Amino acid sequence: MAPAPFTVRIARDIAKVDAARWDACANPPGLDAAAAGGERFNPFITHAFLLALEQSGSVGGRSGWTPMHVLIEDETGRLVAAAPTYAKSHSQGEYVFDHGWAQAYAQAGGRYYPKLQVAVPFTPATGRRLLVAADAPAGAAAALIGGLRGLCEAADASSIHVTFANAHDSAALEAAGFVLRTGEQFHFVNPGYADFDAFLVELASRKRKNIKRERRDALADGVTIEWVTGSALKPEHWDAFFAFYMDTGSRKWGRPYLTRRFFDLVGASMADRILLVMARREGRYIAGAINFIGDDALYGRNWGAIEERPFLHFEVCYYQAIDFAIQRRLKRVEAGAQGEHKLARGYRPVPTLSLHDFADRRLGEAVAEYLARERVAVEETIAIYEEHAPFRKG
Repeated sequence: MAPAPFTVRIARDIAKVDAARWDACANPPGLDAAAAGGERFNPFITHAFLLALEQSGSVGGRSGWTPMHVLIEDETGRLVAAAPTYAKSHSQGEYVFDHGWAQAYAQAGGRYYPKLQVAVPFTPATGRRLLVAADAPAGAAAALIGGLRGLCEAADASSIHVTFANAHDSAALEAAGFVLRTGEQFHFVNPGYADFDAFLVELASRKRKNIKRERRDALADGVTIEWVTGSALKPEHWDAFFAFYMDTGSRKWGRPYLTRRFFDLVGASMADRILLVMARREGRYIAGAINFIGDDALYGRNWGAIEERPFLHFEVCYYQAIDFAIQRRLKRVEAGAQGEHKLARGYRPVPTLSLHDFADRRLGEAVAEYLARERVAVEETIAIYEEHAPFRKG
């Protein structure tokens, strides 16, 4: 599965992988932001985050996400590269939709599941997927790609899907024969604003007035906002936030993926990398959003509310995130998947990248033909969004 001097192992339990060595591959010390796709430290690929998913039961068991992390070791048995990998029995919780491919393949007599997903479960945030340590021998990335293909064959999986990869990993995977898929998200980009008002100055007058009105209306009737992070995070915050999270899942006719224990675990191991934005009224919390803090970006993830209030979603999820990023001098806010409404709130369209490889050549050729057309459409869509960005022209 890998050329000498490398050895490939598959870890079905990340707790059995040395945390320090995994993190040295995931977020190498001293990593240059440009080489890392604009993010020196990504919280989602840390050992602690992935461990919390497994130990909380959010993945594994009957979730349809079976951990099968691909590990590359050098001649001494030292971990030098890894890929967060899961065998999937469905296509839920990925945010890069391939249900149509699965249905078409089944109609043609094929079996699409299991498939391999190289990703952070339930997390549509771009980051490194081929985790290669800074001191890895030459060829470690190629060995990792070979290990993924070897696992695909050994597991009798139909395909490998590397989702929300950064540009560096995308290029390596394309060169190895994976086919590229593009999508779009909306990110706030901070060129170095002094404060929120400095950001507003850059907007067209009508958009600026709309945002001021929305913020004023969101905080009417005594609603206040709290930023909770680090040692200030307490069980009562997680209890309140989990109620919001479950309410959102039930209203969207979906199944919430994360368990209550997950939030306890990440709260204990990653408190300084977490920001809860909590809205309070009349002495109780009524809404909240969880964000994870990188070295260069703030990642907005989940939100919920137990009171319906005009524009509170925009305030808690988008405007407070912008304010925090400006104060912390973070370069951007990634506000998750989808959402054209983010455009009017100062978030700009950016492409996302995913890579796909198929065991059946016929399926691979059909998908590649489809994706060639889709990439053109995505590029045109992003251009249209950019034309309608709320910033002053010129």
